[in-house]
Amino acid sequence: MTSVQSPIQFDRTSGAYQGANLWERTAAFVLMVGCKLSAPFSHRGYIMCANLLRKALPKRDIVVKLNADARFAFPFGDGYWSKLLDPAYFYEDELALLFRHSADVDYTLLDCGANYGYWSVLVSSAPLGSHHSIAIEPSAQNFVKLNNNAKINGGRFETIKYAIGSARGTANLSGTKHEAFSIVGGADAAGEEVPVLALDNLLDDGRVSATGKYLIKLDVEGVEIEAIKGGTRLLQADSVIMCEEHGNDPAHTVSRYILEQTPLTLFVRDPASNRFETVTDLSILDRIKVSTNVGYNVFGTSSAFWLDRINSLNASASRRTQ
Repeated sequence: MTSVQSPIQFDRTSGAYQGANLWERTAAFVLMVGCKLSAPFSHRGYIMCANLLRKALPKRDIVVKLNADARFAFPFGDGYWSKLLDPAYFYEDELALLFRHSADVDYTLLDCGANYGYWSVLVSSAPLGSHHSIAIEPSAQNFVKLNNNAKINGGRFETIKYAIGSARGTANLSGTKHEAFSIVGGADAAGEEVPVLALDNLLDDGRVSATGKYLIKLDVEGVEIEAIKGGTRLLQADSVIMCEEHGNDPAHTVSRYILEQTPLTLFVRDPASNRFETVTDLSILDRIKVSTNVGYNVFGTSSAFWLDRINSLNASASRRTQ
């Protein structure tokens, strides 16, 4: 019987490793340097190279200490998450800005397409406000790792195994990368059969209340519009929806739908101003979406409360740059 090695431990603040041998420390250094070198090119090619290196590594997890109250585990050498081994790398920093600014707000995170639960781990941690999170992930293999991350953080966030769509049902989940599994093909595609839930079903099932406040992360790989359609009632509440705009989509399909077919005010963080700019003309995305291999988050809300918070966030950004 093969014994399971205990995870490597890595502290992003101190840069210290525990439980890693010389070869593993060397590999971690290579992964960190690769992240730094590929950063000017939007990390193009990093995932492929990291996954090649992973073949030479022992099969064990690494637990990254994200802050004093947040630990995030993933397979050592994983191409998608190993960028976290570079302390200078920040994952989806536009989301982090809003989460940090909302630490004092009593909200629930709906982490749709949670993968291994990175944002649920962070948002439920004390430095970001110890918020309730419901992490929703359809993939069986990802769900095991998601549950593990809930466990090593004291079981402080909820996990449910569903895909998000426009209505209840089933679909087939397919793909070769754990970070890009999709139900785009529906029930007719080959792959893992998964149950599908609409955002409004969370209201119907009593998991959330129409009187609550919500930040809704939609990382659902091509079914963003269907997910928005299935959340009409929830999006009328004090909610912000955070959707990925794919860099390889010059038509800005998700943003176009939000802008033209919903009552939501659309925002995008403009790196030039470090502000959340209101999108009234999609041409702003032509300027912001400069890399075809990455995703860009856009934000939509009809909530007066969240509109005020975004204005407050912009005001604090202006003060920081003065």
